[in-house]
Amino acid sequence: MTGTVDTDLHPGVDVVCLGESMVTFLPSLPGRLADVPSFARTIGGAESNVACALAAAGHTVKWVSRVGADGFGDHLVDAIAAYGVDTSGVCRDPDRPTGIYFRTATDRATDAHEVAYYRAGSAASAMAPGTLSYDDLWAGRVLHVSGITAALSDDCLALMRELTARAPGRPLLSFDVNHRPGLWRDGSGARVLLDLARGADLVFVGEDEAAEAWGLHGGDAIRAALPEPTTLVVKRGSAGATVYERNAGGAGASVHGGAGASVHGGAAGGVGSDGVAGGVEGGGVEGGGVEAGGVAGGAVLGGDTVTSVPALRVDVVAPVGAGDAFAAGFLSATLRGLPAAARLRHGHLTAAATLTVPGDLGTPPSRADADRLVDLDPAAWGTLRLGPGWTAATEQEVRTP
Repeated sequence: MTGTVDTDLHPGVDVVCLGESMVTFLPSLPGRLADVPSFARTIGGAESNVACALAAAGHTVKWVSRVGADGFGDHLVDAIAAYGVDTSGVCRDPDRPTGIYFRTATDRATDAHEVAYYRAGSAASAMAPGTLSYDDLWAGRVLHVSGITAALSDDCLALMRELTARAPGRPLLSFDVNHRPGLWRDGSGARVLLDLARGADLVFVGEDEAAEAWGLHGGDAIRAALPEPTTLVVKRGSAGATVYERNAGGAGASVHGGAGASVHGGAAGGVGSDGVAGGVEGGGVEGGGVEAGGVAGGAVLGGDTVTSVPALRVDVVAPVGAGDAFAAGFLSATLRGLPAAARLRHGHLTAAATLTVPGDLGTPPSRADADRLVDLDPAAWGTLRLGPGWTAATEQEVRTP
């Protein structure tokens, strides 16, 4: 069935997430970093965000990484484990520090946004082939990674090239492009990320980042440049998300068993340009996106089934982490074998939970509440408007436009 994942080869863990997590300092007040009087400590990291959201949704999840043998490393491991994530695959580095960063309260899409990273030479940047156990990396039904890891060091890039090489027995490889130009000082990021994405089974990419990195405009152009993944999710900001899913029998990547094999469960779904109602990372905020609550789905294009789902309207508190939440919601629905439109809606809802809180991690709706909202008819879906506290609201409150 489309949208399912093989449970026979990797029965133990639902998802393994590999990548750096950092201690994050959030400002107590808006303004320039130079003017912020104090900061609150939290955690942040694309892959650990996905891990925490999936664990909160009831899945078994393992996070694999490296942190320093320092207090910040202790905090990261404890905080992520508190979500129910297995952290036994995290290595402690006695010689390198845990990465940290500070950011302003403004949206990443604005010129006023500032981020100060202290991650050069971090413990995670020492991840390399041979330093991590494949017993950990291949322990799940899905291995989720992102392009951020590839940018951390030459060793990290070598590891990512190894993981995106198709091999018999590899779990379904989920890859979030996460193009961060500032991390690629030599300007090679766009080319490298395209190569890595071609080795994945399920790819998440924003329409805006594809335009910036690759000069590609629109989902069809992105799919033409990325024919190899079984599933391609193009996030379209306030317009919603579109998933391109190869029909059974199509040539291409294997999820479980090497190149050319049929893809077991070809996952995937569309995402809003940045992954959520109104868009992640600042697209569409308050009124963005639901001009029609319906689903444009089932169209067959070049051997793909193409499904689009409109974004929700969300009163955004902070956009950081919403793309990771979208990926978590989509992967959760994929693990449950749900159809493409439902996977996209679950992605939008999980992202909305993060958009409506200040930090990188929101409390997702319960599975029962999420399923109820996903099952709304197109008109009711189109009237939803979600704000702070919506995951704890009553049914009537959530339904009120």
